[in-house]
Amino acid sequence: MWQLFLSMFERLSMIVMMAFLLTRLSYFRKLIEHQEIGRTQRWTIMLIFGMFGIIGTYTGLTVHVETTEISKWAFSLKEEEAIANSRVIGVVIAGLLGGWRVGLGAGLIAGGHRLLLGGFTAAACGISTMVAGLIAGLVYRARNRAALSPFVALLVGMGAEALQMLVILLTAKPFERAEALVEAIGVPMIVANGIGSAIFVLVIRHLFQEEEKAGALQAEKAMRLAEATVQHLRNGLTAHSAQAICELFIREVPSIAVAVTNRSHILAHVGIGADHHFVGEPIQTETTRKVIETGEMMVVYDRVICHHEQCPLQKAIIAPLKRKDETIGTLKFYFRSEADLSSITFEFVKGLSSLLSLQLEIAEAEKYYQLMKEAEIKALHAQVHPHFLFNALNTIVSYIRINPNKARELLLSLAHYLRRNLASSTQMLSTLEEELKHVRAYLTIEEARFQDKLRVIYNIEHGFEQLMLPTMTLQPLVENAIKHGLRRMKQGSEIVISVQSSGNEVHISVSDNGKGIEQARLAELLKKPVSSQQGAGIGLYNVNERLKSLLGEHVQLSIQSMEGKGTTVQIKIPYSKQKKEGGFR
Repeated sequence: MWQLFLSMFERLSMIVMMAFLLTRLSYFRKLIEHQEIGRTQRWTIMLIFGMFGIIGTYTGLTVHVETTEISKWAFSLKEEEAIANSRVIGVVIAGLLGGWRVGLGAGLIAGGHRLLLGGFTAAACGISTMVAGLIAGLVYRARNRAALSPFVALLVGMGAEALQMLVILLTAKPFERAEALVEAIGVPMIVANGIGSAIFVLVIRHLFQEEEKAGALQAEKAMRLAEATVQHLRNGLTAHSAQAICELFIREVPSIAVAVTNRSHILAHVGIGADHHFVGEPIQTETTRKVIETGEMMVVYDRVICHHEQCPLQKAIIAPLKRKDETIGTLKFYFRSEADLSSITFEFVKGLSSLLSLQLEIAEAEKYYQLMKEAEIKALHAQVHPHFLFNALNTIVSYIRINPNKARELLLSLAHYLRRNLASSTQMLSTLEEELKHVRAYLTIEEARFQDKLRVIYNIEHGFEQLMLPTMTLQPLVENAIKHGLRRMKQGSEIVISVQSSGNEVHISVSDNGKGIEQARLAELLKKPVSSQQGAGIGLYNVNERLKSLLGEHVQLSIQSMEGKGTTVQIKIPYSKQKKEGGFR
């Protein structure tokens, strides 16, 4: 008996190997995690565990009941021979994991094979193997997460083997031979197969727990890194913030290089390859461009292709950085070998890119929130700006006696102007028609003040009256032209307001023939707020930022200016709707 004990336990190493190999199968993992599997996958599991049972039969020990001799690897049995085996382990595990159908299917395969080997216990062993799979499947039906514990597997495995011994005693003939066989192999098989079932489950649970632990550690590291990057991303994705992020990640992630790009250029590259992947250069690899186009992560298993023939970068994981579902850049990790491109590393990089994308969205939202608050405050200031109001009232007073009708017209324009300014603090968007009415009210007053010194030309194409713009977009541009471009011009001042279609876009522009803008100042106007003592509106920078915030990054101001010749500020807006009849005059 002790020799049989030792021989049975020697074969448990096969169980450990089988359990490890099965964990590599995706649908086997679904069984462990209690997920639904398809019919094809169920048949595959049946076949795998049925074959496992057959292997358990072949690797068993042949026992000659009358002489008590033990031999190995029997491919057929004589009438007086039986097998001490681990066949039931595969069948029991199949039932515990997949239910009675899978358990019974595996039992039919393994039990049917045992019937073919012969021996006086062929029928008893074959039938009991099938019943064992069915019983294990019934345990599956009532299970919860604890049902896959090693203890449950131990009990079911021992119970299934004990059932087989009972069936042998009840059905195998002659009884004396059956009794002698059970006395010789019963206890070793019950104990060994119960322990084998428990070990199988223990190996599976241990592997999954180790993966979950590794995943938890990676998640904790990702959260820590994301927290550390918050301060760098407060101003958005810039070369400075990208460099700080790469320097942080290269220390924490086992990679040979880390890079960050925007949609077109390299923002930062730290590690191997930095000698030719220079900051500010255009993106060099097709894989990076593909990630930007598709918004999907990519794993590069072959050599990274760039313009440098001796580039040492071989393997990479490239993740998109997104803002409002728009890919604005990429985060790239480079590795030495394919072994480093594990699923855990992939999920880790994916988590990092998601967290960085969320931070970029928060930073962008905060930025626009501050800009809008500032715009509202400045717009409120413009509503009661004393100089404008004083000049307008003085102009109206001067017309009351000499031209009462003109004075009435100016009062109506002033009322419309002030009413529109009040609405701008609460209304985010308005139509082009409303914006132009606001501009006309403002210019009516300014034209009256300057009399023949200011000429306003409207070049408005019909059909775009309902085009939506951020409120207070056009009037600040016109006011900016008068107070800065035409300031100190004694005569010949001219402003042209144009709305024209060009393909699938509407081009809206405000032009003046004033003094123009210095090139050094022109380069700064849309990049940061520029203060001015004369300005009372919300400024070109804020108008531009509100356009990008409310209409998208692709809608921005453009400024063309030449000193001494004037300035044109233009907005290009996609517009695909059919133009309507009628319009402005």
